[in-house]
Amino acid sequence: MPFSFFVLLLLFLSGVSSSEPKLNAKYYHKSCPNLERIMQDVVTTKQINSPTAAAGTLYLFVHDCMVDGCDASVLISSNAFNTAERDADINLSLPGDAFDLVILAKTSLELNYPGVVSCTNILAMPTRDLITMVGGPYYEVQMGRKDGLISQASRVEGNLPRVNMTIDQLIAFFAAKGFNIQEMVALSGGHTIGFSHCNEFSDRIFNFSSASDVDPALNPKFAAAF
Repeated sequence: MPFSFFVLLLLFLSGVSSSEPKLNAKYYHKSCPNLERIMQDVVTTKQINSPTAAAGTLYLFVHDCMVDGCDASVLISSNAFNTAERDADINLSLPGDAFDLVILAKTSLELNYPGVVSCTNILAMPTRDLITMVGGPYYEVQMGRKDGLISQASRVEGNLPRVNMTIDQLIAFFAAKGFNIQEMVALSGGHTIGFSHCNEFSDRIFNFSSASDVDPALNPKFAAAF
């Protein structure tokens, strides 16, 4: 996995949200002194039992941060009056293992330190720990974010890249969020762990057109590898 991706993820974690209090890696040292131990126990158990947890949690974290900042709003469920972010079409494939990890971590922390650690911090820290577990570097997570109270599916469209975007469209999309091309490529490095669902690309390698099964725009060797 490219080291530059994880460096950029750290910057991403520090800078996407625009209305946060002062963040500090030691934010919970007094109010929740065993935070890191509790989180590490939960994360290790989850990754051992579900090896896809690392990729899934990173996926969930980025989808949260790209829409209105890192505020855990993607964790909020829909109700009769509101369709939440997690039920936007692009988020329907968000993995259950990632949500489960947050629930397990939140439960463990509430049993020891009720009402102290926000869900957005509970999502940010395991993402770092899981990245480290699968071979990435360790980095400090700046803590102290507060949970968002607004989660609307309508806010998702346009804030997450689509798989059918061209390179020019992707460059423009990330540029609108303040990322240059190198940073875009580094963030895309998050896809070097985990897997992609076949429905995201199968239409380009099977029965693409009457003239060709495979999309001719794909590199032939790349297409053959599928």
